[in-house]
Amino acid sequence: MFDITKIVRPNILNLEPYSSARDEFEGSEGIFMDANENPFGDLNRYPDPLQKAVKQKLSDVKGIPVENIFLGNGSDEIIDLCFRVFCEPAKDKALTFVPTYGMYEVSATINNVELEKIPLNEKFQINTEDITLNLLDPLVKVIFICSPNNPTGNCIKAVEFIIKNFGGIVVVDEAYIDFADAESLSKKLDIYPNLIVLQTLSKAWGLAAARVGIAFAGTAVIKYLNKVKPPYNISTLNQSAALYALQETSKFELQRNIILQEKSKLLAELESLDFVIKIYPSDTNFFLIVVKDADAIYNKLISSKIIIRNRNKIVKNCLRITIGTPAENEALLAELKNITL
Repeated sequence: MFDITKIVRPNILNLEPYSSARDEFEGSEGIFMDANENPFGDLNRYPDPLQKAVKQKLSDVKGIPVENIFLGNGSDEIIDLCFRVFCEPAKDKALTFVPTYGMYEVSATINNVELEKIPLNEKFQINTEDITLNLLDPLVKVIFICSPNNPTGNCIKAVEFIIKNFGGIVVVDEAYIDFADAESLSKKLDIYPNLIVLQTLSKAWGLAAARVGIAFAGTAVIKYLNKVKPPYNISTLNQSAALYALQETSKFELQRNIILQEKSKLLAELESLDFVIKIYPSDTNFFLIVVKDADAIYNKLISSKIIIRNRNKIVKNCLRITIGTPAENEALLAELKNITL
C-alpha cells in the first residue's frame, strides 16, 4: 500500500499553512474589511485562492473530480512544489529520463536535490531492464516523465511499468497530450495513488501568456500541494482567461485540428529537403528533425527572422520546429528550400 506520509518531508507534514482572508470567508457578497485591500477599483480584491470556478469548469471538460485538481502558476510552479513537498534538500534524490524538459533539472538544482538523469534509448524510450536499481533506491522520492516528451515529441511507453514498480511519486508531464492519440493517465488516478499528471492551458488551449498549469492527483497529494503553494498563486485576470478559454471548446477543437493538418503538410515538405536526415515520430505540435548542420540552418533562419529551436547541444544536429499558422509554415518552407549546405 502506498503511504504518502512516508514520502512527504517531515516539516511539510507538520506545516500549518497560511490562512488567507479569502480562505476564512468564502462568500462573494458583503462589506469586505478583512484583507487590508484598497476599497476602490475593479481589481482591488484578492483572487479566489483555490480557483473554484476554474476547477469546476476543468472538471466538466476533463471529466476529473474537482477534489483531484490543483492549479499552479504554470506547470513550472507545480514541478517546483513537488521538490519542496517530497524531497529533503541535500539528502533525497529525483530521477528523470533525458533528453527531456529542462525545468526538472533547474528546479532540482534550486531545491538542492540531486537529479539522476537516465538516457533514453535510440528510439527515445525507456529501457526498463536498466532501471531496476533506480526504482528501488530509497532516496529517490520523485520521478519525472514527460510524455509526450519534449524535445523528442514521442509518447513514452514504459510509464505505467514505472508507476507500478516505484514506491515514490511519479510525475507524468502531459503538456502536449491534447495533440496526441494516447489517453491521458489522469483517468487512472484511482488505480495509482502515487501518480501526479501535469497538463497545461499553455499549449493546445492557447494560453501560454496566462500561466495556468494543472495537476491531477489523488486527494492526499492535492492536500499537500495546497499546503505549500502561495495563497494567491493565480491572479483574477488569469483565472478569467482560463474560464473563457475552457468555455470555447469549439474554438479549441478547430485550432487543434488546423495545427494537426498543418503538421501533416509540413512533415511531407520537410521529408523532401536534401539536408533533412531524419524526422522523429511526433505526438505533439512540433517535430524534432536531424539535419546535416543544425547550427548553420538555425542561423540562416534567424537572419530571416524565423525562429525555431536549436537542440544541437542536447541531441546532435537536431532542430525543433513548432507548427505555426498556415502562413508561418509557408514562410518557413520557403526559407528552408533556399538553403544550400
